[in-house]
Amino acid sequence: MQDGCIFCQIVAGAAPAHVVYEDARILAVLDLFPVAEGHTLIIPKAHAENVFEARSEDLAGVMAASKPLAHAIRAAFTPDGLGVYQLNGAAAGQTVFHYHMHLIPRREGAGLALHSRVQGEADALEAVAVRIREALAGTL
Repeated sequence: MQDGCIFCQIVAGAAPAHVVYEDARILAVLDLFPVAEGHTLIIPKAHAENVFEARSEDLAGVMAASKPLAHAIRAAFTPDGLGVYQLNGAAAGQTVFHYHMHLIPRREGAGLALHSRVQGEADALEAVAVRIREALAGTL
């Protein structure tokens, strides 16, 4: 655990999150500042700042979880597409320095954004998390 890292705090249960999936290695939560309904983050539980520092087994865990989560997001929200994004370093747009992957449902004609400045409402986010968890249960 890294002091001051919000994702480490979420993993430890010390910060709130809307969890959609968890296993021994990774945690998938809704982005608290979503750019689209269903915007999900997949994070390894072990702290690593970026892809250069992350353990190979953690990277494999994130990638393995991405497929069933992508299917669940598609089943729950029927987007036109799904963006899969991973940023390394401030110059690449990384704002939380704990390795993570974004799964962002996309609609035709919507502008491309990876981060929002507007925090989602807690009740609405939890309703989204429930939809993803229910859809995920059908894919596992």
